[in-house]
Amino acid sequence: MAGRDASTAAAGEAEMDPDFAPGDGGPSFEFAFNSVNFSDRVLRIEVVASEDAPGFHEDAGGGSLADWARQRKRRREELRKEREFATHMSDQTNCNEVEAEECDAYEENQEEPVAMIEESPPSVGPDGDEGQNIDSSWTVVSTPVLRVNTIYISSAILAAKSQFFFKLFSNGMKESDQRHATLRINDSEESALMELLSFMYSGKLSTTEPTLLLDILMAADKFEVVSCMRHCSQLLTSLPMTPESALLYLDLPCSISMATAVQPLTDAAKEFLANKYRDLTKFQDEVMNIPLAGVEAILSSNELQVASEDAIYDFLLRWARAQYPKSEERREILSSRLLPLVRFSHMTCRKLRKVLTCTDIDHEQATKCVTEALLYKADAPHRQRALAADTMTCQKFAERAYKYRPLKVVEFDRPYPQCIAYLDLKRDECSRLFPSGRIYSQAFHLAGQGFFLSAHCNMEQQSTFYCFGLFLGMQEKGSMSVTVDYEFAARTRPSGEFVSKYKGNYTFTGGKAVGYRNLFAIPWSTFMADDSLFFIDGMLHLRAELTIKQPS
Repeated sequence: MAGRDASTAAAGEAEMDPDFAPGDGGPSFEFAFNSVNFSDRVLRIEVVASEDAPGFHEDAGGGSLADWARQRKRRREELRKEREFATHMSDQTNCNEVEAEECDAYEENQEEPVAMIEESPPSVGPDGDEGQNIDSSWTVVSTPVLRVNTIYISSAILAAKSQFFFKLFSNGMKESDQRHATLRINDSEESALMELLSFMYSGKLSTTEPTLLLDILMAADKFEVVSCMRHCSQLLTSLPMTPESALLYLDLPCSISMATAVQPLTDAAKEFLANKYRDLTKFQDEVMNIPLAGVEAILSSNELQVASEDAIYDFLLRWARAQYPKSEERREILSSRLLPLVRFSHMTCRKLRKVLTCTDIDHEQATKCVTEALLYKADAPHRQRALAADTMTCQKFAERAYKYRPLKVVEFDRPYPQCIAYLDLKRDECSRLFPSGRIYSQAFHLAGQGFFLSAHCNMEQQSTFYCFGLFLGMQEKGSMSVTVDYEFAARTRPSGEFVSKYKGNYTFTGGKAVGYRNLFAIPWSTFMADDSLFFIDGMLHLRAELTIKQPS
C-alpha cells in the first residue's frame, strides 16, 4: 500500500491536471460519475446558508460569483459615498475613515474549502451501506446546514484533476477503510460545484450561461482545477462581451498561481475595453466612471485615439482626483498604477515642466520620468525607433494614434527669439493623406505664442494635379499679431541633409496660417514614388525654423 501510494503521489505531481476533454481526443470517464461500481469513496457535500439567507454572517465567507459581485458592488458604492463625502468635507478631520483601497471583498472573506475526513462508522444503514452520520462538532451555528448531498467519487480521477483533492486524499486518509470525505459549501455554490465535479470526469460542461460559467470558474479556482478554469475561460471568451462583463473579468479573484489559466479571458476583456473606448475624447465622460482595472486596460493600448500624450496625462490626473480624493491614496495610485501608462517621451516640453511641479506626483518619480523623456527626445532617430519597437520598452516609447503629431523642438532666446521644429511623417501616413487629408502637429511655442504645422494633400494652384503642401499656423485667436521669419526644409537623398525649400516672412494674427501648396514642386505621384528623394528609410523628415526679429 505504501509503495502504491508513493508511486501514485509521484504520478500525481508529474501528470497533474491533464486536459482530457473528449473534443481533444482524450478519454472520458463520464460513465463513472456518481457510480457506486466505479467509485472508491463517498463525498458528502454540506450545503449551508449563503448571504441571502436569514442569519448569514458576512464573515462566514461567500463563494459564488453572485455573492462576490454583490460585495464588490456594495464596496464600490461605499467608496463612492466616501469620495463624495471627502470632496465636500475635506476640511473636517474627524470624519469616519473608510479604507480607500478597492480591496477584494471575495479575497477578504473567502475561506479555504472546508474538507473533513470521517472514519467509516461501524454501523450499517438500513440499505446495507455504511452509515453517513454528520458529527455535531462540524455544525457551525452561524451557518446552518440546509441539506446534504452524497456523491460517489473516484479518488484517482479527482486527484488527477484537482490539487485540492490530491492533497486531501494523499494526506487526509490515515487508514485505508476511511471512505467518507465532507465538503461544506454555500448554497450559492452548489450548482457550480456539481458542474465542476462532472467536468472532472467528462471534460464537458452542460451550460454556456455566462453567470453560471463564472461561478464554475470561481469554484474551479477554489478547488484548483486548472483545466476547468481554462475551459471556462475559453467559453466566456467566445461569448459576446459588454463593458460590464469585461470589467468583471478583469476583477476576478483568481489566485496568482492559477492566473495563466484565465489569461486569455483577461486579455480578451482588455482588448474589448481598449477597442470600445479607443476614441478617448469621445468617451471621456464615460471612462471617468470606469474603475482602475478598466482604465489601465484602455490606456495601455497603442491604438488609443487622442489629441496628444499631454491629453492622456491631464485625463489621468482628473480621473485620479475624482476617484481618490485623499491625497496620500491618490499619490500611491498615480505612482504605482497610472504614471507607468503615460508615455512621457511624447509629451511636449511645456507639459513636462508642469509634471515637475505637480503636487500629486512624487517629485523624485516626476524628475525621473521627465529626465528619461528628455533623453529620448535628444536621442538619434534610429535609436528612438529601436526603443519603440523593443517589446521591453515599447510601453514607454511607442507612439499612439495621436490626432496631433509629436514634434522635436529646439528653442533659442538670443540674439532673437527662435525655434526649430522637426516633424517626421511615415510613408503610410503620407499615403493616407490622398486626396484631401491633413495631419496637424502638436503645438509649440515661441515668444509666448502657440504655433503648429500642418501637412496637406491638395490640388496645385492651377488645379491640374495633387501635391504635398506644408503650412505654419498660429494657435491663439485674438487681436495680437506677430511677425515671423520662417523657413521650411526637408531631408533629401542621397546626402540625407536638410535642403531649404521655401523662406518667407509673415505677420500672424490669431487663427491665420501661411505655407506652400506644393512644397516640393512635384506632383503627388512623384512625391510618393518608390524612388522619391524625400523618403529616407520610409520616413519624411521636415523642418520649420521660426524667428521673431521685431514685435509688430
